[in-house]
Amino acid sequence: MSAQELPSLSLVIPAYNEAAPDRLPASITQIADFVRQQNFPIEVIIVNNNSNDDTQQVIEEAAAEFPFIKPMFEGTQGKGAAVRTGLMAAQYEYVFICDADLSMTIEQVLKFLPPQQGGYDIAIASREGPGAKRVDEPPSRHFIGRVFNLIVRIFAVHGFQDTQCGFKCFRRDIVQDICPQQTMTGWSFDVELLHIAQKRGYKIVDVPITWYYKDKSKIKPLRDSYYMFRDVMLIRWNSLRGRYNRQK
Repeated sequence: MSAQELPSLSLVIPAYNEAAPDRLPASITQIADFVRQQNFPIEVIIVNNNSNDDTQQVIEEAAAEFPFIKPMFEGTQGKGAAVRTGLMAAQYEYVFICDADLSMTIEQVLKFLPPQQGGYDIAIASREGPGAKRVDEPPSRHFIGRVFNLIVRIFAVHGFQDTQCGFKCFRRDIVQDICPQQTMTGWSFDVELLHIAQKRGYKIVDVPITWYYKDKSKIKPLRDSYYMFRDVMLIRWNSLRGRYNRQK
């Protein structure tokens, strides 16, 4: 690729109580190694979501060591709120949401960027379908996830087998269009963003990945499934009321 064709990338990482050595610190080490190996611009925006452990210290120490890391803070509790703050602050052409535990290895980000992938508005990581692989996921959690995906496909985002994987890539101009319409501050924020994007005719593609279950996940399947079902119904209601229509 020529210099003119190289992508530029903003990684957005929401972080809530991620100070344990095998969580954010380990992920930062892997991300730093990845960034050093690339020949295109990368910024890493880590958003402390009102943590009550040493997450802020971890982020600040990393930013002092690595100039490409940009620390941010979001006091409104919820992954959606933290991600929105990071997305709106992104400066580069492609904006990638990345879970702090790196349940998708950081090298797989390249699957979402030119020359491996391009010509889309949003690319979502998929743990379903040809080429995708789940590692060590409990069957009960997989079943709950499939039921929730069916609900999402019926009421909010049509045609995709995995809308809830925490890794997604947006063109920055799309972020600037749809994020101001986001209302969800919790786990369902990405369903809402995808619904808005689909409603506006943006091109969404899925990218098969290998995904590794981490047993310290913040998601509580039964409790959070109830809240996410409620949120999907609210997204549907908001849409019917015109909440996501373009502003005139």
